[in-house]
Amino acid sequence: MREKIICFCNSSKTWGGGEKWHYDIALRLKDRGYKIIAITNKDSELYTRLKEQNIQCFPVKISNFSFLNVFKRIKIKAILKQAQASTLIINLPADLKLIAPVAKKAGVLKTIYRRGSAIPIKNKFFNRIIFKNYIDEIIANSQKTKDTILEHNLNLFDKSKIKVIYNGIEEKDVVKSTLYSSDEGELVIGNAARFVEQKNHKFLIDLASKLKQENVKFKILLAGSGKLEEETIKYAEQLQVQDCVKFLGFISEIESFMQSIDIYILPSLWEGFGYVMAEAMLQKKPVIAFNLSSNPEIIEDKQTGYLIGKNNIDEAIDKIKYFANNLDERQRMGEKGRERVLNLFTIDRVVGDVETLLK
Repeated sequence: MREKIICFCNSSKTWGGGEKWHYDIALRLKDRGYKIIAITNKDSELYTRLKEQNIQCFPVKISNFSFLNVFKRIKIKAILKQAQASTLIINLPADLKLIAPVAKKAGVLKTIYRRGSAIPIKNKFFNRIIFKNYIDEIIANSQKTKDTILEHNLNLFDKSKIKVIYNGIEEKDVVKSTLYSSDEGELVIGNAARFVEQKNHKFLIDLASKLKQENVKFKILLAGSGKLEEETIKYAEQLQVQDCVKFLGFISEIESFMQSIDIYILPSLWEGFGYVMAEAMLQKKPVIAFNLSSNPEIIEDKQTGYLIGKNNIDEAIDKIKYFANNLDERQRMGEKGRERVLNLFTIDRVVGDVETLLK
């Protein structure tokens, strides 16, 4: 029987939920005896981390138009053929367009597309060709993601071959280390995300301005980097809340970040699976998020946090004030949040689900 060699394909330079998912699943499949290789961007955090774990990585830079580059197609085919990859797991649309058609010619037996955003796939001619001829299974990272995939074309792909597999969280103890020491009576609000339009950091700056006007004693910690970081810093200065908002840059010690805050707030305009919410809940932090996308699948409203209306600052203010004045309720929701993550989103459960698709 042919050896199962799993190739993870993710050319993103930035580190996010999709990249963490690839890293976590690759390592655990390796521990279960699979041979793992990866096609990644050499300048990415994913490439660095996989190399540190002695996983063979093939550096390839891929753009949205790389599928038109005959030399890139030849290079990818040679990589897959030489490695004798049996299964591909692809995360990005640009990677999919380039790699999926080439994989068949290289002898790959199964191509799995992991969809990480609750956004419909465009009903374009090229997409119809790709999904009809080159994709064998789709992993959706939430039920909401699965529901949106075929919104623009119900016949794009066989719905029975779309499997919901949530992002997995490694079970960890609640840590004690912190990155920030709060003042007495100060409520610390946290957010960790790339500075891109989807993550909606402007809402957090507007929120800081309103909290300051209402004389709430608070601090907002923002972890992450991205193309809109400088713009967000300038916006904070414009609203004169730079003393209330700390920009921490990229944080690798996410558990320590979570232990530096009292509550976590996610103002994303859409999510496939808000991985960072589960990380906050694992560290016993209640979460406030918009009632959209997959957020209701993660947060149990009024039990592990609150779901509020999209961009509803007044509602967010009300919940923040409630948390500021109710330490017992913060602790209760934090305990319930950790319990929910351990029951539903552990990494071992996720790896088992992925392994079933590989058979």
